[in-house]
Parts: sequence; C-alpha cells; structure tokens
Amino acid sequence: MTTDEVRSRIAQVLDIPESEIADDDNLLDHGLDSVRVMSLVEAWRAAGATVAFVDLAETPTVEAWAKLLD
Repeated sequence: MTTDEVRSRIAQVLDIPESEIADDDNLLDHGLDSVRVMSLVEAWRAAGATVAFVDLAETPTVEAWAKLLD
C-alpha cells in the first residue's frame, strides 16, 4: 500500500483533508484514537493485509504504516 493510499484512508476516518497529514506526523496528534485504529486494522485485514493493532500503535505515522502494509 502506498503512503498516499494510507493517508487517504486515515483522512477519511478522521474527516480531515489529506493535505493536513504529513508522512511523518504522529497520527495521534491529528485525533486518531484506538477505536479508529482498530477500524483501520479491520478494514485493511478485510482487504488482505496482515497487520495487527500493536504494529500500528508502535509507530503511528503514514510512512511507517505504509511500510507495514506494503
């Protein structure tokens, strides 16, 4: 998954413009919480990704998540 795809999905969940999220921003600073992270995990798993909540929580950035989901 590309950084743009990850950023797009996060922006949808947070209901903010994609342009507000930089690759290395801490997503928690944008209001991402554990419930929303779990919804992202479930959506990405349904799409075939093998990612766990703890993996995403460890480094909550678009860049890190894109690497995990690639």
